[in-house]
Amino acid sequence: MTERTVDVTRAGRSLPAVAGTSPEAAAGPAVEVRELERSFGERPVLEGVSFDLAAGETLAVLGANGAGKTTLLRVLAGLLRPHAGSVRVLGAALPEDGWRARARVGLLGHDSGLYRALSARENLRFHARLHGVGRERVEELIDAVGLGSRAQDPVRELSRGGVQRLAVARAVLHDPPLLLLDEPRSGLDPGAEELVEPLVGRGSGRTRVVVTHDVEGALEECDRALGLLGGRPAFVAGPGALEASTVRRELYR
Repeated sequence: MTERTVDVTRAGRSLPAVAGTSPEAAAGPAVEVRELERSFGERPVLEGVSFDLAAGETLAVLGANGAGKTTLLRVLAGLLRPHAGSVRVLGAALPEDGWRARARVGLLGHDSGLYRALSARENLRFHARLHGVGRERVEELIDAVGLGSRAQDPVRELSRGGVQRLAVARAVLHDPPLLLLDEPRSGLDPGAEELVEPLVGRGSGRTRVVVTHDVEGALEECDRALGLLGGRPAFVAGPGALEASTVRRELYR
């Protein structure tokens, strides 16, 4: 697989409206990345990464451990500064105008972002206050992820799957139009996957950047895929232009 960029669009497909989409985001791509570079010390982690993502679309980010996938999510979330290139998220240039986008992005990372000593309900109420969200939304999400009977339990007593479901609820608490998801199904059994699917799956109607090692699943549900190899883009292509076996062979050497 040689390095290439394939621009694949899907005309004529209607997508559900996402609450809170700004005029800035509607006027252009929800995410626009041009020649992004990011290093840690002298070690480059991302080099020459470019892609566009329209509102309501899903980008799957594929690559081996250490390929730069999580770093890309953290840059898009405004947690890391790009060292070169340009990044725009929901119409806001990063890092200069990151404050404009930050409250409209939901991040689900390796770190759940939860306080282990607090209960599931207390965690969501804490984040709800930060975003100006009412308690009704907290209770709605506790029920949606199937944690009603465990809402008073400290996070440290929840199973891995329970923590992941609560982290999903936290990520969508403020109804963000853009989701940045790092292995969103990690630790979930099939029943739990069904619970979180309407919140963070393709059917949510949100714009999504999804980091995953599930190549087949990613190609089934994405509008385009970005393959990272040693921090550089091996491809940006529509799923119809890629074969799962070739992707695995080239990215996971």
